[in-house]
Formats: sequence, C-alpha cells, structure tokens
Amino acid sequence: MKNWRKIFGYFCLVLIAISMLYPFFAMINLSLVPNGEIFNQGGKLFYSPLTLENYSSVFEKIPMWKYFVNSLFVAVVTTIGQVLFSALAGYAFARLTFKFRDALFLIILITMLVPPQVNIIPLFFLMRQLEWINTYQALILPGLFGGFGIFMMRQYFLGLPKDLEESAKIDGCNIFTTFFKIALPLSIPAIATLSIFTFVTTWNSFMWPLIVTNTESMRTLPVGLAIFKGSFRELTLWGDLLACSVVCTIPVVGVFLLGKKYFINDILQGGVKE
Repeated sequence: MKNWRKIFGYFCLVLIAISMLYPFFAMINLSLVPNGEIFNQGGKLFYSPLTLENYSSVFEKIPMWKYFVNSLFVAVVTTIGQVLFSALAGYAFARLTFKFRDALFLIILITMLVPPQVNIIPLFFLMRQLEWINTYQALILPGLFGGFGIFMMRQYFLGLPKDLEESAKIDGCNIFTTFFKIALPLSIPAIATLSIFTFVTTWNSFMWPLIVTNTESMRTLPVGLAIFKGSFRELTLWGDLLACSVVCTIPVVGVFLLGKKYFINDILQGGVKE
C-alpha cells in the first residue's frame, strides 16, 4: 500500500512539473520559429522550422545588450546591498540590546504592510530633488533597504546557537568580528534565499524603472520589452517578443539554479527548528 502511495505521489509531482515546465519549453521553442509560421503550428509539441532569426532581429531593432547590462547591474548591486544591510540590521535586532529596539523593529514590520505603490510618488519627488532622475542611483538606492530582508535575517540569527558567539567574545572578538567570521558564514542558506528573492524582484521590476528613466541608455529589460511591444502598430511580432522573454528569463533561472541547494536547505532547517 505504501509503494502505491509513493508511486501516486511521484506521478502527481511529474504531472505538476510538466504543467509548469511546458509553458517555458513552448516559449523557447516558439521563439525559434519565424514570425510568419507561429500560428501555423497547430497543436504540435515540437515546432519547426527552427531559426535564430527572431533573436538577431530583436538585437538589431532595440539596444538589447544595453537593457540587459542595465538590468543585471541594478539587480546585482541591489541584491548585494539588500543582503548586507539586512544582515547587519537583522543581527543587531537579534543579538544587541539598545533603547527602543522592539519599537524600531515594530516600525519595520509595519512598513511591510504598506503597498510599494504608495511610496512611488514621494520617492520620485525625492529623486528629483536630488537630481537623480535617469541615473543608476535612482534605480538602486530605493531597493537597498527592505523590511522583509531585515525580518528574515533577524529570525534566522535568533535560531543560531549563542555558544559560538560567546566563545568568540571570550577569545577577544568584538561584535564586528563575531558577525563577519561566525554569524555571517552560518547564515549562508538565509543569505542565498534572500538573494534569490531580491534578485528576482529587482530584475522583474517595471513600474519604478519606468518612472525614473527616460532614455534608452538607462532602461532595464522589462521597460525595454514593454516599449518594444508598444512600438507595434498593425502586426505584433510574437516571435520577437518571445525571444525577448527568453532573454529576460535566463538570468532568473540561472540565479535560482545556483542558489537552489541553499534555498532548499533554508526551508528544511526552518521546518525542523523547535
């Protein structure tokens, strides 16, 4: 009976995996089909003929590499900054005792309840006052701080044993040495998880980059893709759009695959903590 349950469970998992992976497979496959042949494929599983014409066409029509580099730079810098500041703040809230600590942490939790759209207008006026419109500063700085990252890192640090840190203090380590040499290496799973969330969120961000950029040289991939789609008049070039979508998806999938092991470990550790 148990074997049949396992078989049924694996069968369900395979069906779910196929249903989730097929759209990605179809996107990649159709991005290799000429525009004029996409709607002539019927219900085929493998489409043909295959060509790289759509990809070459996209890179000729829009500065795709510039969009890609902008998105990658903004996402990487934002992820590094978010992880660093969240780890520092989370460790302070978890291990240090200072005045108004709980009140400050409560305020940070409250900020998580505020929809991001509410902050767009005041942030835009702030960027304009600083003369940072259409700059990397405007794209990066608002994403360096977030209540979710601080909350996540604090909870992880609370779960670490204090014995190692106390031993480090006995050996003469100060708070910064203890943080960087003991607490931070032990929190790699949480850091990887936060990095994945931050990278994907920043990479897919559309509204804020659309508002604070006004030239092609500063646009990110989601904004460039939307403007490219809006440039169609009578005929939508679905092959070109699918090629753009594949380019947009590759870095996100790559980052997840790189951090998958730590991400899963973090979930498993969170499930067995007492």
